[in-house]
Amino acid sequence: MAPKVVVLGAGVSGLTTALLLARSGDYDITIIAKHMPGDYDIEYASPWAGANYLPLLPDLPKFRILPKSELPAGIDGGTAFTSVCFNTALYLPWLTSQCLKHGVTVRRGIVSHIAEAANLHHTGKRTDLVVNCTGLASLRLGGVQDGAVYPARGQIVVVRNDPQVMVSVSGTDDGSDEATYIMHRAAGGGCILGGCLQKDNWESQPDPNMAVRIMKRCVELCPKLVPEGKGIEALSIVRHGVGLRPMRKGGPRVEREVIEGVPVVHNYGHGGYGYQTSYGAAEAAGRLVRKALGVGAKL
Repeated sequence: MAPKVVVLGAGVSGLTTALLLARSGDYDITIIAKHMPGDYDIEYASPWAGANYLPLLPDLPKFRILPKSELPAGIDGGTAFTSVCFNTALYLPWLTSQCLKHGVTVRRGIVSHIAEAANLHHTGKRTDLVVNCTGLASLRLGGVQDGAVYPARGQIVVVRNDPQVMVSVSGTDDGSDEATYIMHRAAGGGCILGGCLQKDNWESQPDPNMAVRIMKRCVELCPKLVPEGKGIEALSIVRHGVGLRPMRKGGPRVEREVIEGVPVVHNYGHGGYGYQTSYGAAEAAGRLVRKALGVGAKL
């Protein structure tokens, strides 16, 4: 009989971890989550992400250092390369569908203590292991209560305008916790204008003044966002959004332990790099699951 595993959390980390475990065919998996793809909540970081990809490779196709003639005003240096930005509104449901395809059971639920998850497997039997992918909730989750976890508030403006490029700039004149980036999501996902990284800020509502600063910075950096001679009034706004990145002092936690007799593998604390690290962290978590349950390597 396959070992029973409960995965807590249905963000990109939880779904990817569940999927890789399910693909091995070695486990009977249930996902339990308060928030699911399609939900928009400040606690649920994954839908708000721009989800771009910054590869770390010795050789990157079409990589070049920008000459001064191509730099926008006020920019001292820059690089250009080919990358991707995917649509989280499509990707998260796709991950869910792949989990279902591979036999994973997905259920909504709220867990106050991680040991409770041991009794939430869809078979009704006690689970053999719990994978904790609860992100920021690990700060208060009973049995975990990781004091190293903290939020980093991000605010974005989603617009219909298409700049044809992705741009990111380090630093702004508007404050050390503000940033400028433009990410165009695939398949009609809109263009993400950002942003900020405000540590230990739990505010859930968009700041109108910050929204104006974000739009102004993005239009100044990339005038192609709007018709020639136009300003932020020419931006077609879809929505304003706020999300909390699940940061962790000391970096992500991918390790195993036993909590009140329940074997647990943790995979959380990836901050603003949840999508970029999702497969690598899920593979690492999978190795820990195999070791804890004595299952052969198939991932």
